Amino acid sequence: MWEDETLREAEVTIQTADGEMDMFVCRPDEGGPHPAVVFYMDAPGIREELRDMARRIATVGYYVALPNLYYRRGREGDYGFDMSRIRDDDGELQKMFAAMNSLTNAGVVADTKPLLDFLEGETEAASGPKGCVGYCMSGRFVMAVAAAYADDFAAIASYYGVGIVTEADDSPHLTAAAIKGEVYLAFAEDDVYVPDAVLTRLPAIMEKSGAPHRIEVYPGTSHGFAFPQRPAYDKPAAERHWQRLFALFDRRLRG
Repeated sequence: MWEDETLREAEVTIQTADGEMDMFVCRPDEGGPHPAVVFYMDAPGIREELRDMARRIATVGYYVALPNLYYRRGREGDYGFDMSRIRDDDGELQKMFAAMNSLTNAGVVADTKPLLDFLEGETEAASGPKGCVGYCMSGRFVMAVAAAYADDFAAIASYYGVGIVTEADDSPHLTAAAIKGEVYLAFAEDDVYVPDAVLTRLPAIMEKSGAPHRIEVYPGTSHGFAFPQRPAYDKPAAERHWQRLFALFDRRLRG
């Protein structure tokens, strides 16, 4: 199963209620078992940029699972939109948004159960507390799974997450009180996808939830600042994002 000789990695498939979900997994080549982290993708989907980020998490001592949340549409490159044309073709951008909007909080929560079962069966993934991290569209998903599987997720991180607070009946903020893990919510200072009203409401919502948390706005940044291949990439902010993420995981997953 494992192919690389220094950082072990592989493509695996797990069974969900809706079919087979493919997933990239990686871990250090020694010193296991390692605490498990679920990396929830952003709207563009699985690509080498995300696999490289998963590898960076793995290099500091974690077993990382990066699931293809669009598996109902197909595998990488078969989602129904062309990422190479997104910036110049509004039609392709709208196709990507359609793919993103095809996902639901309930669907991702359901897909996470067989993923957690898979991790429990992996000898190199430590049993016990797990972490999760989401970017962009997956900010809402990490909050939803953290509430649904409160005894599993001890460290929850979201970067420029969208949809965390909405008027919908399934808005993740409505179940925040069920979260037992520590939550870190980071946002860009300039983000058209996260209304200022959300940032205004979040502190009171998280205080009321009772979950340990930190909310941070990264000055001078825009949506996507942590992704190396985005125009919005901001290296100092991206490095701070790694520092905050690893500190959270270290506190909550290695106790």
